[in-house]
Amino acid sequence: MSSGTFSSPLFVRRAAHIVQEIASPADAIDFLNEWPEDGRDRIHEAALTACFDAYNGRIPASAARKTFFRFGEQVAILEDATSAMQWLAACMSGSGKAQV
Repeated sequence: MSSGTFSSPLFVRRAAHIVQEIASPADAIDFLNEWPEDGRDRIHEAALTACFDAYNGRIPASAARKTFFRFGEQVAILEDATSAMQWLAACMSGSGKAQV
């Protein structure tokens, strides 16, 4: 496994029907940087710091994943991986054209 990716991705809910895959510290950094200012706290800061440290090779990606997971638990945005994968597979199986 590359130090730049998580051993397994995490899936987070961005909005009511939008699920995002977080597969690396870089993905997590992007997600955390977009988090609303008024929702940022110590666990958000810890997750962001851990992800930057993993991205820069100072800590293992597994440590950043664990910290991001804790953030996801706290703010209740984690999605079950099995459900998320089934949803993604269903979206990818379509032709991309609107059916009338």
